[in-house]
Amino acid sequence: MLISRPDVAVIVMTRNAGALWTQCLNGIRHQTVYAGRYLVMDSGSSDGTVEQAVEAGFEVYRVDPECFNHGGTRQRAAQLCAESRFLVYLTQDALLEQRDSLQQLLSHFEDDQVALAYGRHVAHETASPIEKHARLFTYPEQSAIRAHADFQTLGFRAAFSSDVYAAYRASVLHRIGGFPQHAIVSEDSYVAARLLLAGWKTVYSATSQVRHSHHYSLVHLLRRYFDVGVFHANETALLAKVGKPDQEAWVYVRSLIQYLNKSHKHLLPLAALQTLIKLIGFKLGKHYQRLPESWVKRISLQKAYWLQRPLSPSETWRAATGVSQ
Repeated sequence: MLISRPDVAVIVMTRNAGALWTQCLNGIRHQTVYAGRYLVMDSGSSDGTVEQAVEAGFEVYRVDPECFNHGGTRQRAAQLCAESRFLVYLTQDALLEQRDSLQQLLSHFEDDQVALAYGRHVAHETASPIEKHARLFTYPEQSAIRAHADFQTLGFRAAFSSDVYAAYRASVLHRIGGFPQHAIVSEDSYVAARLLLAGWKTVYSATSQVRHSHHYSLVHLLRRYFDVGVFHANETALLAKVGKPDQEAWVYVRSLIQYLNKSHKHLLPLAALQTLIKLIGFKLGKHYQRLPESWVKRISLQKAYWLQRPLSPSETWRAATGVSQ
């Protein structure tokens, strides 16, 4: 049975979506929920992504790749869908194989105190055991509701979210200031933290699934966690209110060792190496202001961020005085 939801906007972020794009579009179009708006925010695709989206009935808003920003571009999408009460964000590689996934996700907003709900990521069948564990650990079988009080026991982990597949109550998103206009990554957890601090609830919906996983090289992991470190370096005020994630990282490592010990012991050295690479990347990112600017731009995955990034107070001082790094 098809459910008409004119108050819902489905927004997909794209750039050269590739082989999975057809499946992503089909998954959205075969949902039991028929949304009032379907919008693609495309930042410079040249592989037919835009043409496929238009053929599937999506509106397309083009974003200059140099102006793309994880928070700012999502906020622009929210503004373009100002008439929608609920905003569902997806990325181009998120596959909705479950026909009622969107219906399940939106059902959580029947509670007027829920401002955000995100779905469960299920790894691809071809994913490595390490990646499958990551999905099982981060997205367990049990749903969870988070509130401000959870910061006391979970710290920053309470604010975890993923707008690879997430829905927001638009009025509340607007009330807290929307997505950050300039965040290198983790714009989803930033918003979740702000919502919880403002007294709203967030939901992890294990019954609303999306197929999504990656195989990252060691270099990619270093660069990815470098950007996460930059986020933490720039959001010290927010983290001071919600708690640090350090303890959670070690809980994950212990869980991974136990998981691999059962039937994949040969992968333990690789897991150890990956963990080391993540830690190095994160630590470098947290101290990026001490690194030469050329290094920072070379390591980071988010090249556009550094083109747009406003100068920090220390960098403004150096620029004014002519003092080099």
